[in-house]
Amino acid sequence: MKKIISLITAAALMIGGCFALASCGGSTNPTEGGSNTPASANSDFIVGAIYINSQNDTAGYTYAHHHGITTAMENLGLSVSDNLKIVDNVPEDDEQVRNAIDQLAGQGCNIIFGISFGYLNAMNEAAEDYPDIVFSHATGYLCNDTNFNNYFGRIYQARYLAGIAAGYKSLELGNDNLGYVSAWGTEYAETCSGINAFTLGARAVNPDAVVHVKQISTWGDQELERQAAEVLIDTYNCCVIAQHCDSAQPQIVAEERGVFGCGYNSDMAEQAPNAHLTAPVWNWDVYYQLAMETAMNGDASSFFGTVGNYYGGLAEGMVGVSPLTSNCTPDTAEAIDQARELMVSGQWDVFSGTRLSFSGSVDGDGGLMCAQIAEDLVTNDGTVIVEAGGPSVDDGVIQGSMNYYVEGVIAES
Repeated sequence: MKKIISLITAAALMIGGCFALASCGGSTNPTEGGSNTPASANSDFIVGAIYINSQNDTAGYTYAHHHGITTAMENLGLSVSDNLKIVDNVPEDDEQVRNAIDQLAGQGCNIIFGISFGYLNAMNEAAEDYPDIVFSHATGYLCNDTNFNNYFGRIYQARYLAGIAAGYKSLELGNDNLGYVSAWGTEYAETCSGINAFTLGARAVNPDAVVHVKQISTWGDQELERQAAEVLIDTYNCCVIAQHCDSAQPQIVAEERGVFGCGYNSDMAEQAPNAHLTAPVWNWDVYYQLAMETAMNGDASSFFGTVGNYYGGLAEGMVGVSPLTSNCTPDTAEAIDQARELMVSGQWDVFSGTRLSFSGSVDGDGGLMCAQIAEDLVTNDGTVIVEAGGPSVDDGVIQGSMNYYVEGVIAES
């Protein structure tokens, strides 16, 4: 137990160091106070973006970021066609990322966003070489104290809410097996914390729910995503397919096989109307507007001191779930609303020594009650993570060193 609780990886230590400098500095609401700079005065402000997939994607990870960037620009009166420069389909290769950065710098970008974890080393080096450009990196842990930060959000909170929807559906179907197509497993706290949160949400409704995780060992590969979903349904009898991967393929497979699903990054009901329940989604524009507005009204040397490393959640509107479809059971909406309110108010969070327990009927006729029960939070091998009644684990653990699965998770080979 002591080893698990005290384990802090090098990444986590670097996260802690960065957050000690400035944790979520500045306003969490990008429109708070407004901008004092007229839109016409910002006509020369150029935004650069490096995408891992295509800017023309219609769902998934890159789509969500692109939508967030363009929405933020429109809110700030910036022309997407004139003021946004994109290099897309850039793999996590330092040389190719650096080439993309040099290209964007040559096009006069004032701020450059890199949306994939593996871009961090190249962006870290480029921030030194281009001190007059702001570099902002998603999902990473490196930063400096001037022009380079990282940004992410409490997506685990939204995954918990999606888990509630899946748990109710499993009760309705009389099937405790849930599936999860994941890019990675315990290697990354980002994927691990999401799997754990989804499981805890499902088990708040169905205590017997089991989440079978099929890892594909890449952030996005449509064929592997499809194959993993098929295995989860055919081999493990999973009735709901959740995901942490880039495309809608797991939801499409769920639709084809007559089961249900929870997407990710964007609302995937369009891709799987008869299967989709809801999806944990990002409102990236919340951060992008804050970052652009700060960069427009200051200079690169002061960016980090104003914005810091951003980590917004439900309370800031950074994350949420897509609209529930009619595939959800009637009690799902009320249960999600209750859990959301506890997180938004700060009264409770997912990885604490208090678990939520929802009692009510799947048809909505039995009345819904939400109990808060002091109980050890344990790993799937029985090791105590947080003692009963204890506070949630630190942010550094959720972001950097959560390398264990909670009770109810099974990693499938």
